[in-house]
Amino acid sequence: MSTFSWQVRVYYEDTDSGGVVYYANYLRFMERARTEWMRSLGFEQDQLIREEGILFAVRSASIEFLRPARFNDLLSVGLDVIQRGRASLTFSQSIARSENEQLPLCSGEIKIACLDAESFRPHPIPDFILKEIPDVV
Repeated sequence: MSTFSWQVRVYYEDTDSGGVVYYANYLRFMERARTEWMRSLGFEQDQLIREEGILFAVRSASIEFLRPARFNDLLSVGLDVIQRGRASLTFSQSIARSENEQLPLCSGEIKIACLDAESFRPHPIPDFILKEIPDVV
């Protein structure tokens, strides 16, 4: 079971001509789950840009597509923080049907970087954010 889980329904627009979720949409679902995770910690990304001058951007992504998701499936998108750096976080993320979260459809490792919103150069993750993120085991 993941540290954080968010549900999303597969709409027709999420599928390809074969009737399964288009591969790039798994990344969209993972992005939304990370945004909802940040929100659950009390951080809105637009507010961080405006008030702190920082933003988070994907630095790298490694994805495995294991089984197809289809139209109208209810999916659970899970995440765990697996590494904390000075200016980055690495997540393990998985997507499964909500009724069977033990059988992943897609899994990935996503590294995000904290950046200065103006220069797009690395910026240390502020302490007030780090204190809300559980320690990595």
